[in-house]
Amino acid sequence: MSKRLLKSGMIVSAMTLISRVLGLVRDVVVANLMGAGASADVFFFANKIPNFLRRLFAEGAFSQAFVPVLTESHAQGDMDKTRELIARAAGTLGVIVSVVTLLGVLGSGVVTALFGFGWFLDWMNGGPSAEKFELASMMLKITFPYLWFITFVALSGAILNTLGKFAVSSFTPVFLNVMIILSAWFISPQMSQPEIGLAIGVFLGGLVQFLFQIPFLIKAGVMVKPKWGWRDPGVVKIRTLMIPALFGVSVSQINLLFDTFIASFLQTGSISWLYYSDRLLEFPLGLFGIAIATVILPALSRKHVDAHSEGFAHTMDWGVRMVTLLGIPAMLGLMVLAKPMLMVLFMRGEFSPQDVHQASLSLLAYASGLLNFMLIKVLAPGYYSRQDTKTPVKYGIIAMVTNMVFNAIFAYFYGYVGLAIATALSALVNMVLLYRGLHLAEVYQITKRTIFFIIRLVIAGAAMVAAILWQLEDMSVWLEWSFAYRSGVLGMLIALGAAVYLVVLFLTGVRLKDLKAGTE
Repeated sequence: MSKRLLKSGMIVSAMTLISRVLGLVRDVVVANLMGAGASADVFFFANKIPNFLRRLFAEGAFSQAFVPVLTESHAQGDMDKTRELIARAAGTLGVIVSVVTLLGVLGSGVVTALFGFGWFLDWMNGGPSAEKFELASMMLKITFPYLWFITFVALSGAILNTLGKFAVSSFTPVFLNVMIILSAWFISPQMSQPEIGLAIGVFLGGLVQFLFQIPFLIKAGVMVKPKWGWRDPGVVKIRTLMIPALFGVSVSQINLLFDTFIASFLQTGSISWLYYSDRLLEFPLGLFGIAIATVILPALSRKHVDAHSEGFAHTMDWGVRMVTLLGIPAMLGLMVLAKPMLMVLFMRGEFSPQDVHQASLSLLAYASGLLNFMLIKVLAPGYYSRQDTKTPVKYGIIAMVTNMVFNAIFAYFYGYVGLAIATALSALVNMVLLYRGLHLAEVYQITKRTIFFIIRLVIAGAAMVAAILWQLEDMSVWLEWSFAYRSGVLGMLIALGAAVYLVVLFLTGVRLKDLKAGTE
């Protein structure tokens, strides 16, 4: 089991790496095209809304509810019954998401007013942000159909992951990045408002992802005709699990949308600065946290079906070790190299040194919560694999209310940076509650082996930070360097940090056997 999990995790991480690298290229292209001004704020807003709903209808709540039920059906060995479940789930979900998508397109102005209330007030009163409201309403009509495409992409990915075919769904996001990049190069320059070209790229990205997975479903023998099945026993079980998970698994997304709501009242650029810093945070989160969570959910579901409680706990412990192994250096690296990374990746075209400084402040705040974000991705499947979606909801409500309170406090004193601080602190609350719940239910308790492992990681991380700071020049010097030289120095610092981290891990006794689960 441990070797299979490690191999699956490496496959997902490799595919995700390609997607995340292209995602960074996409953000570099967008930053060069629009910087962090009003147009960028509007595009990121119009892109964020359907992506938020994607987490609800697609790889968020739906997948967390669908995978355990599908795994249970697949374990019975009746492929016809499994295909019937897929058909009913696809048909029911398809009707619901089609209605939501249609309402979103027709009511884009209402959606914009709801989440961009500051812009709406300016539009009502003829203020400076009135054009933002009008443009965002129009762009949402283009980007909202992405929700329809990506919902079926996530459904297909969940099916393929359950069958052990992780590479396809992990590679699929590449096409969204490719289409946005191509649109920025070939469509946006032909338009008076280049952000509209990017919105078209989002639409095309969803369409291409949807078409890409169809051949793999056919090959796996699970390409079925969707059927309405609201009262089908399997669908009833999925929606019973999904309804509370709609909230629980998407707390971080709701928090980010609440950040957007408040940021619409703040200075122009706030949404963009938060976006660029969040994008750098999403790179290690997707590469490590989500990748590991993706492979352990089916594994945990199988352990639960087989009533293998000891193997369940060992798999959870393996997930915790893996995310801390990768999350601690990623978190510390983002914090200490925030400005150099933003300079190298985004500082060109319309993205100024001032934008680098502003985005680095929110990146520092976001990065402080990276490890907690990653641990949430691993601890939450401990509930969903056992078909318990109600407990995470209770914790999610507490975390969201906490975030709102923190937002009110920190945004007042620190503006948009306060929003990032509040998000990081609410992630800590969510993670602690998730672990405490598993511990009290005697489902999972962190082992002494893992505690000592984490202590070694912290020591290695401290040594890594010291080595990087020792070689890090003042940022005023970085501004004088060419792009090529800055890139080279950043690469050297990252390599130095990685080398020191690995050497100290070796010296403190960490070995490859520590990356394996305790049982087969």
